[in-house]
Amino acid sequence: MKSEIKSKRVRAIIDELKDQYMEADINCRPWIIGFSGGKDSTVLLILTWIAMQELREDRKPLRRRVYVVCNDTMVENPVIEEYVSTVLLKIGDAAREQMMPIQVVTTTPQLEDTFWSCVIGKGYPVPNNSFRFCTEKMKIKPTSKFITDQVVADGEAIVLVGTRLTESQQRERSIRRHEIKGHRLSKHPLNPNTFTYAPIKELMLEEVWWIINSIPSPWGFDNKILFNIYLDASADDYECPTVVTDDSHRSCGQSRFGCWICTVVKEDKSMSSLIKNGVDWMKPLLEFRNRLVENRNVSELRCDTRRNGQRAVDETGHNLGNYTMEYRIQMLHELLQTQKTVQEGHSSVNLITNQELIAIQVIWYRDGNFSTTVNDIYNEVYGYTIPNFEIGLQERLILEKLCTDPQHFQLIQELLALQKSKVLLMRKFGLQNDIEERLDSFIKEKEAKA
Repeated sequence: MKSEIKSKRVRAIIDELKDQYMEADINCRPWIIGFSGGKDSTVLLILTWIAMQELREDRKPLRRRVYVVCNDTMVENPVIEEYVSTVLLKIGDAAREQMMPIQVVTTTPQLEDTFWSCVIGKGYPVPNNSFRFCTEKMKIKPTSKFITDQVVADGEAIVLVGTRLTESQQRERSIRRHEIKGHRLSKHPLNPNTFTYAPIKELMLEEVWWIINSIPSPWGFDNKILFNIYLDASADDYECPTVVTDDSHRSCGQSRFGCWICTVVKEDKSMSSLIKNGVDWMKPLLEFRNRLVENRNVSELRCDTRRNGQRAVDETGHNLGNYTMEYRIQMLHELLQTQKTVQEGHSSVNLITNQELIAIQVIWYRDGNFSTTVNDIYNEVYGYTIPNFEIGLQERLILEKLCTDPQHFQLIQELLALQKSKVLLMRKFGLQNDIEERLDSFIKEKEAKA
């Protein structure tokens, strides 16, 4: 293996990884590698795997466990999502076949923290630079929970990160701020008893692509697939590496892949470029994403209060609160229509899960919307006639007979829906408050009509 790697800088990183892996510590602290499937995390795992293989060849015991942790935000770019799912399966299979102490773990946001639960369910405005709920709820929390659980089990953990100094000035400042001079490990900025280690921080972009294109994947995957994905997603104005290993490696960009629905960036250049390069079935996704950006700050689509009841109107009278229920209903209709359109050619693509649809309905009940249900919208888009299951026929007949006022029957239906919703979401507290609020609003409606 050693003779195949001629780069002195890459050889130095592998030797350092071997030295750090064998460092004596009481609990043999596990390594946690954040794996996105992108070029940097792929290179980090390649070099770590090679280092462990070489240690085994030298008859060194591999006692330290390595967790390859992939954070699935549930709104990943479908092209990347499919690629990453395939790669993770290969990594898991290869680790078992080679008897390597490497385990694949996938983390996801809690149901009430997913993008669609927050935006369509709770009415959060889609993220921008000043309001990025997605980073905390969909990325940091799920991964931090896994890290915390590992720390509890093992006392401490070491997180290997694939960040590089030349990625951006912001990344360089972040690395410099947390590193301890003269030490490889730095204190993790969020998790106590956790350290970070950035083995590839000195690598240049050209070296990253050289590793991907010239060093075979230790888990037996074809790295050309990743190269071609970046190639298709490269916009014309992206910087491209100049070091390639043969004539088939044309110029390839350093595009960043993230959520297909990301509204923080002004323009999703990677998705636009994928569409231009033949992945035209993604066009409805880009169009839907662009509409969300255009509608973000439309006053008529926002409430004059936030979810906590705080008034949210600027000096010009522009509403700055959460999205109105009418707009949330519209967004769900458009999302399901987009999903249906995409599924006509790619049936495996799901833009929203059934669990999220249930969570949205629960949140809508809690927000007082009992007229238009998620089920109604789903039936309308897909042409189904799935009934709304509320209470059984016998119970309904008894209630209708006992309730002389039809509004009382409707009220009981709504209260039962609230009660049922507490079973469906993780957070089961607040039922009494929800019921009291609905009763108060019902009384006020009756008094207003009297």
